[in-house]
Amino acid sequence: MKRQIILLFILLLVTTLFSACTTSTTSETVAVELQNKHPNQPEPKIPVAKKPGAGREDDKLLSKQSVEIVIKNQHRQGAEEKNKSESAVATLQEAEATAGSAAAVSPQTFATGDSSRLMRMVAPSGIAPNVPAAIRWPSEPLDRENYAEFKENPVMLVAEHPVSTFSIDVDTGSYTNTRRILREGRLPAKNVVRVEEFINYFNYDYPAPESGATPFNVITEVGPTPWNVKTNLLHIGIKGYEVAATALPAANLVFLVDVSGSMHSQNKLPLLKKSLQLLTQKLRAQDRVSLVVYAGASGTVLEPTSGADKAVILEALESLSAGGSTNGAAGIRLAYLKAQQAYIPDGVNRVILATDGDFNVGTTNFDALKSLAEEKRKSGIFLTTLGFGSGNYNDKLMEQLADVGNGNYAYVDSLMEAQKVLVTEMGSTLNTIAKDVKIQIEFNPAVVTEYRLVGYENRALRREDFNNDKIDAGEIGAGHTVTAIYEIALVNQGGNLIDPLRYQSGDRKKFKAKLSTQELAFLRLRYKHPESEQSILMETPVQKNLIVTDMAKMSKRYQFSASVAGFAQLLRGGQFTQQYTYSDVASMAVASKGIDRYGYRGEFVRLVELANTLSGNARAPVQEKALN
Repeated sequence: MKRQIILLFILLLVTTLFSACTTSTTSETVAVELQNKHPNQPEPKIPVAKKPGAGREDDKLLSKQSVEIVIKNQHRQGAEEKNKSESAVATLQEAEATAGSAAAVSPQTFATGDSSRLMRMVAPSGIAPNVPAAIRWPSEPLDRENYAEFKENPVMLVAEHPVSTFSIDVDTGSYTNTRRILREGRLPAKNVVRVEEFINYFNYDYPAPESGATPFNVITEVGPTPWNVKTNLLHIGIKGYEVAATALPAANLVFLVDVSGSMHSQNKLPLLKKSLQLLTQKLRAQDRVSLVVYAGASGTVLEPTSGADKAVILEALESLSAGGSTNGAAGIRLAYLKAQQAYIPDGVNRVILATDGDFNVGTTNFDALKSLAEEKRKSGIFLTTLGFGSGNYNDKLMEQLADVGNGNYAYVDSLMEAQKVLVTEMGSTLNTIAKDVKIQIEFNPAVVTEYRLVGYENRALRREDFNNDKIDAGEIGAGHTVTAIYEIALVNQGGNLIDPLRYQSGDRKKFKAKLSTQELAFLRLRYKHPESEQSILMETPVQKNLIVTDMAKMSKRYQFSASVAGFAQLLRGGQFTQQYTYSDVASMAVASKGIDRYGYRGEFVRLVELANTLSGNARAPVQEKALN
């Protein structure tokens, strides 16, 4: 007790000495207060700050009664501070609980000097706290999804770059991933959107080849551009040879399933299991299925099993649960090993990788994973990637693994999408009829002045790559439709974006005079049979007389694909779409919807209207009857 009194005395003395504002009035007021509280006690003497050199005897005259009163006041103030502290802590804990924080706060916060954290939390509304605003208030869920960055294809001057070369693409993951984001109530980031995957999500009624000798047909149309009255669209459509489900070759499938901790959510492993169970129901006795899983390590859950043993396969899928880290590379290696062990000559040999793409242990380098898939494709085993989930989704990895693995990429956001990809379109998803398909088009400068390939930015090839059979390109499955669209500016049409060169105009006129004006362009296509490494060339001219100036006279497939292309470009910022709007997209899509057996096109219209609302430019919904 004596030690506490001495410490309090020293504390009071130091405070008094450094108080520049203490006056005699203050001393008198304090003395009066003390006297009022203890009227029978003599008036205490309170130390007053002295000038330098003054005597210090008066500083020692604090009476015992005064000290006791100070002690009592200190206890009272301490109790009040404690109550304030506990109240503030309760406020902090409540605020952090609302923000989803797991951190606990106790009175020790103050003892450790972390009171600024509390001050930031409990600052009254409308009053700026005295510390930096480092508080983590309630916010959106953590988003570390990964998308490849790319820029739209530029406008090319035919006189300088008459040839365009690219690989075809049958992926659809960008469209369904964007659909998921729109349904969450937000517009997608521009790199989420790949125009060609929007267009190719939908099937178009292109005529199919009559036999498998020629694996696909190529059709062309030229008509108006919905977003620019001074340009045209060159529409190139490819239709793969259709194979009945009963006539599909025997399949050797390896389900490679991510069971790491990140797959725990309902839209990940639970949806994944139900999706593969749908595919299992369609397997035949001659088909084989293996099940490989990976988390921190990889392992085989099910050795090659006949499709007739559906109960065994379904039970193995149902037994899967999530937990651990993600060593995707180890799983890929093991899956290819199992596929090689059960390899079926002249059959469908494919690894189906189902994951959120969040690889975090083992081989995690992006280029190393691509090299792994590229190396394994040489064994004749193709790779399909199925993406699931959100928050940590790695779209960049999933899309490009499928590209280099001679496969296709789909994002599964619902069981209905799984039904589409794995059941309705099972033949085109699993059975490849042509690989390394490349398109090259040469524009006639006497007819076309400029062109722009809409989409396919990450599928661009060099001109010399077209004839090089060592260069990888895209695959087409049985019954697949593939669509590519060029926006072109015709000579004297006024749609040019690039000014002519001053010193080469005379030479260009002489060059044009030697060319035929009957051909708009010349189309070349190369492909390989699945078991061959030598490509086959197809060639066809695109005649100028194909040009139609009235949109109403264009086919429904032309109109609908143009509306889809317009929608995707608007989501990316509309660099080339001028005054085109979401309402314009919806109007054209409704008018050209045609037969919509599964409702995919009707759903597209609803997504366009949702995007319109989210963009803040909403108008009244398009009425289908009014346009029909």
